[in-house]
Amino acid sequence: MNQNSAIRRRSGAASIIGKPLVQAGLASFLALCSAAMAGPARQVDAVSWEDVDRIVAVGDVHGDYDQYMKVLQAAGLVDRRGRWDGGDTHLVQTGDVPDRGPDTRKILDHLEQLQEQAVKDGGRVHTLIGNHDAMNVYGDLRYVSPGEYEAFVDRNSPRYREAQWQHHLATLEARDPEGFAQLDQAAFRAQWEQQHPMGWVEHRMAWQPDGDYGGEVLANPVVLKIDDTLFLHGGLSAKYCDLTLEAITERAHAELRAFDAADPGLIADPWGPLWYRGLATGNEAELGDMVDAILERYGAKRIVIGHTPTQGVVWPRFDGKVVLNDVGLADYYGANFGFLEIRGGEVTAHYAKGASLPLPADNTGRIAYLEQVVAINPANAHLRSRLERLRQAEGRDGAPDEAADPESLDAEAQAEALERAAAINPDNCRAVLP
Repeated sequence: MNQNSAIRRRSGAASIIGKPLVQAGLASFLALCSAAMAGPARQVDAVSWEDVDRIVAVGDVHGDYDQYMKVLQAAGLVDRRGRWDGGDTHLVQTGDVPDRGPDTRKILDHLEQLQEQAVKDGGRVHTLIGNHDAMNVYGDLRYVSPGEYEAFVDRNSPRYREAQWQHHLATLEARDPEGFAQLDQAAFRAQWEQQHPMGWVEHRMAWQPDGDYGGEVLANPVVLKIDDTLFLHGGLSAKYCDLTLEAITERAHAELRAFDAADPGLIADPWGPLWYRGLATGNEAELGDMVDAILERYGAKRIVIGHTPTQGVVWPRFDGKVVLNDVGLADYYGANFGFLEIRGGEVTAHYAKGASLPLPADNTGRIAYLEQVVAINPANAHLRSRLERLRQAEGRDGAPDEAADPESLDAEAQAEALERAAAINPDNCRAVLP
């Protein structure tokens, strides 16, 4: 992890990955000068900033501290000791710090330190709510790794777990005295302990809405707007266009504080901002109007999302109006390397060994862009496969698949089709335009 910083922020000057400033081109130079003259960044409201010189966006981390640190160092955001070295840069981590890897607690503690250090330097660290962050708060622990529980183990853990076990027994006996009397407690306890390892109790306490980490989640926004870019974890559908960006966060916080498994609301809705994958995987021709309406609704130029792994590429869709930035950073997803930088209006993807590529301005440039990414990482079979599929699709009109006639569907399928049609209807967004 003693990787040299690929980008160094300095007051009024910078170097660009892989080439000195004088070789970056006149357009880049003028853009940087324009950004430098814009003045200090200004917070507009709880979820919006303006006049930010440089933004670095990092996707899903999933408990992999080593990969997380490699990205921060390569982006010039931390020094070799892990302290903030990013100047007035704004770092945006688009959610999903926990689950699948063992180092979640270490990463969260480090992010908290960076938030304090960055402010002193004129920068900011923004951490957003992802679906896995929310799941840990409301108790969906299907993807918690053993190491995440182990990080909480101390000399008090046996006592805490015994207290939890006794509470569980008392609850069972109160609910079903006859069944409890016939229970094989030894066998049942062995099964229970597998599901509740040492550290489980402490983990649940820390992730409660008023706990150390649950409280941090409830201090984070769902959607963040910096200048003309929206950042969030999953994606925006038209379903929630009636809500302002602040209202989306307020509603998510309220639902996390008073979680109702029978009616979880926006935070577990597949059309909601933590889970929606349509911007990442949906048909661009079909959803293009919706994307345009969402951007107009919120006064933005692009949307940057995580959540859906790309297996190694910062990937533009909808002519660059949507950028997928979950490259599969964590070891669980292949330890791919990449992050996004926005500076002076230029959008750049950064890869391993100091390689950097401007994102194509529209879809016509994606094949050439992906060819360059494959050249940077020729061993990545997923990228080679993506390139082959993209070449095969070249020349198609991108027309949406023919929708099924609702009258030909059964009742359940009809309801799903109607729900989908409503959720992607751009008129939901246009109806609330001033």
